[in-house]
Amino acid sequence: MMRPLTIAACFALTIAAALAANAEDKAAPAATPAAPAAATAAPAPAAKAPTIQGNADTGRQLTYTCQGCHGVTGYKNAYPNYHVPKIVGQSPEYLANALNEYKKGARKHPTMQAQSESFSDQDIADIAAFLSTAKQ
Repeated sequence: MMRPLTIAACFALTIAAALAANAEDKAAPAATPAAPAAATAAPAPAAKAPTIQGNADTGRQLTYTCQGCHGVTGYKNAYPNYHVPKIVGQSPEYLANALNEYKKGARKHPTMQAQSESFSDQDIADIAAFLSTAKQ
């Protein structure tokens, strides 16, 4: 069982990581405008974004804080009177979509938004790979 201080420490680290990532984004230099000749050229075909492959071993490490609420190990919920969805065994697509929606603010839950904002696209793929294959 996680102690409240451990959960609070994990939450504080998550917030600190999100703030640091936000500060790095703001410090990045602005792109230079394209040359006028490029504007008259035919548009290049859109390149298909590469599919990110998740690594379940890395995902296992990233889901440590998930266990406090979602009870990954044995699905025992730390908050018995509050509905928290089961995440173990869900499809990787569902898990990735849910985390990305929290990250973008399309799904509203303060803790989940804070958690997801600290994850890169690779982190989300890794988490989805682990949770989708984990045993209950």
